Amino acid sequence: SAKNSSMRQPQSVAEHDKQKPKTVVITTIMCSYPGVDNAGQQHLEYPPNSYVLRVPSPVIFPEDFYIDSFRKGIDGIIVMSCGEECPYSGAFKRLGKRINKVMKRMKEEFGLESKRLKLTAICTVCAKHVVKEITEMDEYLRSLQPAKTLLAKHTTSIAAGVNGSN
Repeated sequence: SAKNSSMRQPQSVAEHDKQKPKTVVITTIMCSYPGVDNAGQQHLEYPPNSYVLRVPSPVIFPEDFYIDSFRKGIDGIIVMSCGEECPYSGAFKRLGKRINKVMKRMKEEFGLESKRLKLTAICTVCAKHVVKEITEMDEYLRSLQPAKTLLAKHTTSIAAGVNGSN
């Protein structure tokens, strides 16, 4: 029936806007988290649908962490790193390579926009830059369908292709 078919369609952008896309902000204990904390101390506002995760170094997360986050309902991820000033030797270069691989996989394997994932260097006093990055990601994500919806749609089309080829 028409009622059932409309229930199976992906969410519209307007519906997604009402739900507010979820952004995970991965920060480093040494550099970027103090920048986020500084933004709070200055009473600067960023979208409340952003979730800050404080870690020693974002390089600890494997590629699948990012993809799994999108599958579980996260719409965007900002990795705020120390940049070249990272206290862990070689970590930033490894992180950059990993993020590039994930972005390629997002597009080629899953049909996701690579801009849903961003790597940026944030220092301890970069409060305004923190707010700018989170706000820009939120605005970008509001123009898109939820990642979870796109991944489900992509998985369904792949399954249909496999079943149709038998």
